[in-house]
Amino acid sequence: MKECYLGIDIGSISTKGVVIDNDNNIVTSLYIWTEGNPINAVKKLVKEIKSKLPSNIVIKGIGTTGSARKLIGLMMDANVVKNEITAHAIGTLAFYPDTRTILEIGGQDSKIILIKDGIIVDYAMNTLCAAGTGSFLSSQARRLGTKIEDFGKIALTSTSPVKIAARCTVFAESDLIHKAQVGHSKEDIIAGLCKSIVTNYLNNVGKGKKIVGPIVFQGGVSKNVGVLKYFKEILGQDIIVDPNSHLMGAIGIAILSRRCKTNKVYDLSIADVDFETRGFECMDCSNNCEVLRIFKDNKLVDAWGSKCHKYN
Repeated sequence: MKECYLGIDIGSISTKGVVIDNDNNIVTSLYIWTEGNPINAVKKLVKEIKSKLPSNIVIKGIGTTGSARKLIGLMMDANVVKNEITAHAIGTLAFYPDTRTILEIGGQDSKIILIKDGIIVDYAMNTLCAAGTGSFLSSQARRLGTKIEDFGKIALTSTSPVKIAARCTVFAESDLIHKAQVGHSKEDIIAGLCKSIVTNYLNNVGKGKKIVGPIVFQGGVSKNVGVLKYFKEILGQDIIVDPNSHLMGAIGIAILSRRCKTNKVYDLSIADVDFETRGFECMDCSNNCEVLRIFKDNKLVDAWGSKCHKYN
């Protein structure tokens, strides 16, 4: 039997799963939409991944990362649960050990990770605003009647990208409408949006950071060749985009799972498991804590949110 490890990256927009072997080779992977329900998304993901695995594969560890990592880690009985910063860095360094800077733009968040001698020395993430992320680009693509997959290619055809105020989603949409009304071409508007993603990222997430190479660009937006072009132009450096850049968080957490492996064998049979969360507001004191209780097959397995730890 061949020992492998499953890494799951649960984001607000997408959920990624990767199975790797002991040499970090990807056995299978999957990228699906979270659709506001991480529990159902992971059930679907694990079911599909299990159906793709060869019969000689045995899963010896599961790691979870992303915004719903703690919930899904409990659901999957994961042996490792880590934040996205750590997972992305570990995944990247496994393939690009000399990396100094990681640029990551996902569906609703973005981050920068600075590395020296294989160690994270600094990082930053975007604020609550989703301006300059994948969801922002997707909403503008719908407004322009263009497939988001074609955005980058269209941007490359522009010779004069318009300036879009992308520091705020509301202002950006208003500016985009104005630019269209005064006669700018769709190509120039799309190029302007791609360029605004880069300037917004560097002025906010990358503000005050010394960006040195080698630079690796990750996340779903890294597949947009228009955004990649303007990152290269503005930074004046070459930028690496791995074919699996959108899966790097899942790869990283799978590697961590392998490093912390136990003797347990996971059968991945969770499709029929009844996993439910129930929330309530505790009124026992003035804190009025919002407590979330997690049930597995109608049995209470954990609870979060109680400041006095009464329910934790």
